[in-house]
Amino acid sequence: MIRSLFSSSSGMRAQQVNLDVVANNLANVNTTGFKKNRVDFESLFYQTLHKPTISTTTGLNNFAVEVGNGVKVAATRTAFENGILQETGNDLDLAIEGQGFFMIHLPNGEVGFTRAGAFRLDSEGYLVNADGCRVLSPKGNASPEKTASLDGQDLKYIQPDTEDYIVHIATDGSVNTEKDISSPPVVELVNFANPEGLQAIGSTAYVLSDVCGEIIIGQPAEDEGFGMIRAGFLEASNVNIVDEMIKMIMAQRAYEIGSKAIQTSDEMMNITNNLKR
Repeated sequence: MIRSLFSSSSGMRAQQVNLDVVANNLANVNTTGFKKNRVDFESLFYQTLHKPTISTTTGLNNFAVEVGNGVKVAATRTAFENGILQETGNDLDLAIEGQGFFMIHLPNGEVGFTRAGAFRLDSEGYLVNADGCRVLSPKGNASPEKTASLDGQDLKYIQPDTEDYIVHIATDGSVNTEKDISSPPVVELVNFANPEGLQAIGSTAYVLSDVCGEIIIGQPAEDEGFGMIRAGFLEASNVNIVDEMIKMIMAQRAYEIGSKAIQTSDEMMNITNNLKR
């Protein structure tokens, strides 16, 4: 019965984490470029009360007696399924139709990755995201003050050569303006062998981790494995409210069952304690 108390409490703790993840998904249902998360569970170690043996007298199999010790959260995984594209009419709003991530220069100097393409031009004419982080690309046209590189490639900012701030970004990422430029800057994308290895840091941005695998940089709509850029659109969150509500109900019921198991164990121990009376 003592074992049941700890097993049930581990299940309640795991379901609390599950509910936290579901709540975060629902909170970001309208967040541009947000990718939903889910929780993976795994059982804790088993205590073997009796090992499997073969009887030397009868030759019959005696199967093992094993009791588990509960559950734990093994990982939280990000589902990088594409969200629907919502038209905004703003030429600097970019959505990726397919695979890939935009590269941005984070305040700490690291290279960040995002699917949120709500971009604009800052006071100096650089292409930046909603937090003011400048967009990076190997085919940019403005060198940053602090060197930014990814997988051995130097990255540059994108500063459209325009005075009237009229910018058109094509499906292949080329940044065109009213001026006739032979080699315009290009918003290139990046992808990974294991995108689920990216570490979320907030603001719908991710950074590299050791398990991301091979880094692939390429031009949208041109290089294999990359989607195309849709200007005037934003990618909506891929959270499905109905699915998350079902997960919430299941987490609540599982938590309730765990509490009932603890209550039952407590009542059984109370009965045992009162046997002398």
